[in-house]
Amino acid sequence: MPEVHTPALLSLDHISCSYDGHAVVDNLSLNIYGGDTCCLLGPSGCGKTTVLRAIAGFHQLSSGSIQLRQQTISSSSSTLPPEKRHIGMVFQDYALFPHLTVCDNITYGLHGRDRAAKERVCEEMLALVKLHDLGQRYPHELSGGQQQRVALARALAPEPSILLLDEPFSSLDVELRRSLAVEVREILKSRQITAILVTHDQEEAFAFADKIAVLHQGKIQQWATPFDLYHEPATRFVANFIGQGSFLPGHVLDSSSVATEIGVIRGNRCYDWLPDSPVEVLVRPDDIVLSENSPIHAEVTNKVFVGTSSNYTLKLPTGSQVVSAFPSHDDFEVGDQVAIEVRAEHLIAFRTGDK
Repeated sequence: MPEVHTPALLSLDHISCSYDGHAVVDNLSLNIYGGDTCCLLGPSGCGKTTVLRAIAGFHQLSSGSIQLRQQTISSSSSTLPPEKRHIGMVFQDYALFPHLTVCDNITYGLHGRDRAAKERVCEEMLALVKLHDLGQRYPHELSGGQQQRVALARALAPEPSILLLDEPFSSLDVELRRSLAVEVREILKSRQITAILVTHDQEEAFAFADKIAVLHQGKIQQWATPFDLYHEPATRFVANFIGQGSFLPGHVLDSSSVATEIGVIRGNRCYDWLPDSPVEVLVRPDDIVLSENSPIHAEVTNKVFVGTSSNYTLKLPTGSQVVSAFPSHDDFEVGDQVAIEVRAEHLIAFRTGDK
């Protein structure tokens, strides 16, 4: 039997976008499939919000095209109006109507439906976002997290083909951002709704997304799962941007091992570099472990207690520094000497000078 390929729900085909003649998205391509929860992640000014606005129909393409269900909705010469795209959007500031009740906000976009139909949808949405008894309240009577749930319910009420979320948790405190990202993901997965989240917060992205596109200067650096972004970064930028880590100088021993001052690091990657080539190896905090019998000692120069573990900045004999996460019951102070070794299953190396 020939293999059957499911077509992408949303396709970005070599899209570019500009502001005042300045390119902010450059030849970007991406395919998203039905039921996926995805994320556009990157620092401020990388182009992620512009991509989202182009998908929604709020920004004209300079080149390329966007297809939804294999129908072109944007190109450099034509743009389907946002209201005809059947795309839902949750904005950073929620954009709730202050003079309308929660129920009226949720059903605002349900044009052409009678009162009974709107009431049924409202009850369903309130149950979905766990705001059962708050339908007659006004936005100012709700907490920030509750307002965000109302904005989500309003976007989902018309049953959009895809949901776009533009940094929707950024005004909330850190803990609420993480928990709400998980909660929203569960809601979307329960209804098999395809969604794209824009954020600069990688922990929020990890909590929400099946796959993440890391953007830098208008280009996708890597499109991968959270696990692969952390353990298999494709570029030096992704390696620096995702998670914590330190780069140590080393030299190639063979295709899958590199010698460094904290020992030989072997991993699951194979490189075609010549032996003795100078490289820099990314060492994650969980790669450095305590080892009483190790000849390698490092000085504790900083300590941050984070509960189940403590993050230590360690100064090596050469002056290089690494960060390690030791269990919190291993309690060291600044100035202490600790014996360490490296235990890494993933070799992440870049040629010296690569960006």
